[in-house]
Amino acid sequence: MHNKNGDNMNLEPLYEVIYRGFFSLLTLFLITKLIGRRQVSELNFFDYIIGISIGNFAAEITINQDVEFYVGVVAILIYGIIAYLLSIITNKSILIRRLVMGSPIILVEEGKLLEANLKKTRLDVNELLESCRNSGYFSLDEIEYAILETNGKMSILPKAKYKPVTLKDMNIKTSNSGLVANVIIDSKIMKENLKNMHKNQKWLENELKIKGYQKLDNILLATLDNQEKLTVYERNSDNKGKMVLE
Repeated sequence: MHNKNGDNMNLEPLYEVIYRGFFSLLTLFLITKLIGRRQVSELNFFDYIIGISIGNFAAEITINQDVEFYVGVVAILIYGIIAYLLSIITNKSILIRRLVMGSPIILVEEGKLLEANLKKTRLDVNELLESCRNSGYFSLDEIEYAILETNGKMSILPKAKYKPVTLKDMNIKTSNSGLVANVIIDSKIMKENLKNMHKNQKWLENELKIKGYQKLDNILLATLDNQEKLTVYERNSDNKGKMVLE
């Protein structure tokens, strides 16, 4: 390949970045599988630090060719193994879990603000009120307890008179629908999901024919619950939602 001046361009650095990037991502994937799955919103402080550090190592060994590739991989492995070992230790020891991950902190107790705990968490009243509003409570008068969890989320227990009414409160009997399985995704039958629901492809095709579906082409998604209720979501080009229930 030539540059604007007609000189040959050296593509070795580009190939090196591609090579490093591929294997750093592969290493990250393996480490993530080792540590376990957890959403970003559920990360505690220690997990957050480990994640940032490992991501930084991966970027550094991809771009910075002055860094030996194996050195970066070893650094990622060390952090990943430490995180894995700590996850095992913290599951066995409450003391170490509290030391590493912290403990939930009560911010509202019996309807009263605990100013000392607010200062401890470095939260001001406005931030507390915002978290309460995000949970659907626009007045502290509605809240009995508010607890800041170790992952930064707010858990709220409303006062008795503000608790939502449940079917049990209204003495309404209902059946449990249980888990819902995706049996068709993007016009393709999910055979393993069908098997988990104790059904087979022949049963599904028969149910679809009863609903008027001779082919799968027009089905974007179909779900099945343990009450054998099959819900079909059709493909549509006008962006208007349409679903067919049993």
